[in-house]
Amino acid sequence: MAAIELEGLTKRYDDVLAVDGLDLTVEEGEIFGFLGPNGAGKSTTIDVLLDFIRPTAGTATVLGYDAQREGEAVRRRTGVLPDGYHVYDRLTGRQHLEFVCELKAATADLDALFERVGIAHAADRKAGGYSKGMTQRLVLAMALVGDPDLLVLDEPSTGLDPNGAREMREIIREENARGTTVFFSSHVMEQVEAVCDRVAIVDRGRLVAVDSIDGLRDASETGETLYVAVDDLSEAMVGPVAALEGVAEAALEDGHLRVRVDGVSKFAVLHAIDAEVAPIRDFSVVESSLEDLFVRYTAGGEGSR
Repeated sequence: MAAIELEGLTKRYDDVLAVDGLDLTVEEGEIFGFLGPNGAGKSTTIDVLLDFIRPTAGTATVLGYDAQREGEAVRRRTGVLPDGYHVYDRLTGRQHLEFVCELKAATADLDALFERVGIAHAADRKAGGYSKGMTQRLVLAMALVGDPDLLVLDEPSTGLDPNGAREMREIIREENARGTTVFFSSHVMEQVEAVCDRVAIVDRGRLVAVDSIDGLRDASETGETLYVAVDDLSEAMVGPVAALEGVAEAALEDGHLRVRVDGVSKFAVLHAIDAEVAPIRDFSVVESSLEDLFVRYTAGGEGSR
C-alpha cells in the first residue's frame, strides 16, 4: 500500500494556482524528499495531506485514508514537524508532550523522547525560554509521540547547528529502520541527498521530476564535471575544448581543465579532447550534486519547459 497517493491534486487561491494537478505516490517505508523553490506549492501540499486546508480538485490518500474525509485518522498515525510551528511559552517541554499524548490517545516514555532529541536537561523548563534550536527539538519530540507510521517534516533542520542537523538525520534513519515512512521538505540539499531514497521536485505547483538522485542524474543533461590533466596546459586550450560537442563549459582550475559535460557521454568528450586538443594524462569525474540537479529542473531547465 502507498503511504501517500496524490491524484490530480489542485489548490487555487483566487487567481493564484498554488498546486496544479499534482500526481505523486510515496511508497511505505521510503524516505522521500519533497523539493522546490519558495512558492512551489510544497507547504500547501503538506497542508492538504494533513487536512489543514481543502483542495480545489483532486484527491489525497494518506496511509489508506482519504485525507479530507478521514483527516483525524491520518493525524493520529502521523507525526508532524511543521515549518511554521508554534509552542506555548508558559508550558514546559514535558507539558507539550503530555498534551500530544492526550490528543493522540497515546502513551510514551517522555524522558526517553527528551533524551533522544537532546533536550532532557530542559524537559521541565518553560518553552518560552528555549532557543530556536531547542524549540525545533521539542517539536520533533512531539512529532515522535505514539510511534507514528508516517513522519511529515517541513524544513526539519531549521534552527539547528551542524551537530543538530546530523542528529536529525540519525533520527530520520532510525525511524525509517523502525518501518516509518518519512516525507520531508528541505532547502538543505546535503541533508536530503544524505538520507533520501527518492526525491520529487516541484516548480510552480507542478511535478517536474521524481526519481532517485542517481536516476535524476541519469535523466538530466547536467551530468558530470571532468577534471582533465594534459601536458603543457594553457589558457589557449579553453576555447577549443569549449567548442567541442557536449561541452557546456570549460575553464582552467588548479592545474586542470575543468569541463562540464552536457547531454553526451563523458567518454565522448574525453576522446574528443584527447584527439583534437591535447593528449590526456589523467582525469577525474565529479558527479552533479542534488543542488545542481535542483537548479537544472527549476531554473530555466526541465522545470520551465
